[in-house]
Amino acid sequence: MLYGRRKMRAWLQRNGFPDVSKHTVDRLMRDAGMNGLVRGRRTVTTIRAKDTVRAKDLLNRNFYTDAPDKVWITDFTYVPTSAGFTYVSFVIDLFSRRILSWASSTSHDTEFVEEALRMALWQRRKGTGTGSRKSAVQGTVHHSDAGSEYTSQRYTQTLAIEGLIPSIGSIGDAFDNAAAETVMGLFKNEAVARDSPFRTGALAAKADVDDLVVEWVHWYNNARLHSTLGYRAPVEFEELYYDEITGTLPDVAASKLAA
Repeated sequence: MLYGRRKMRAWLQRNGFPDVSKHTVDRLMRDAGMNGLVRGRRTVTTIRAKDTVRAKDLLNRNFYTDAPDKVWITDFTYVPTSAGFTYVSFVIDLFSRRILSWASSTSHDTEFVEEALRMALWQRRKGTGTGSRKSAVQGTVHHSDAGSEYTSQRYTQTLAIEGLIPSIGSIGDAFDNAAAETVMGLFKNEAVARDSPFRTGALAAKADVDDLVVEWVHWYNNARLHSTLGYRAPVEFEELYYDEITGTLPDVAASKLAA
């Protein structure tokens, strides 16, 4: 069971039960022994780069923006397999919480996180994927933690070449990259956990993790309800935004987007 009581009520209201009350949902879930997932502790993967001049934190824990491609956030986590750790990196649009791209590797180095970044750039510039729009992404703020992968000279140069503005949280403070940390936590609890509906068995190697990520990211972007988005999925939230600015959004939908 992935959803708690609030998201379950929102899901039911969107799927043919508009009048269901929170008390009814609470009672039915309790009777069925159903509970939403609770996120646990996250193992630290951030390794500080020594004697590196870092970019300033341009977000200052303000994890809200008013349009796509104004701010991207990124982070990576690990997944244990029988063959060792597989690391997974995500690049996320802060506006819609949409996962723009991901990359996996058996080592966490600059090349690994740079692959995820380049895939995000390609997707936005080409407009690939469901509901995607082409974007120049020049001037987009790129926010990360202070890990050595993100503060390396190579990664910093890539950001400059691509026209992205670097922003880096303070050392040792997960709250400075909390929005990305949240997605990492959701991934570990909803996709990687042993009782996850996205798992078909034991994770033996990197290929198993890749299959898991493909399935979960598709669901996360296209179907998962997010409370910060008014209980909408990221792709739906972006589509509502573009429909509104192009004048094709009905008044009732526009009012919901503003809510």
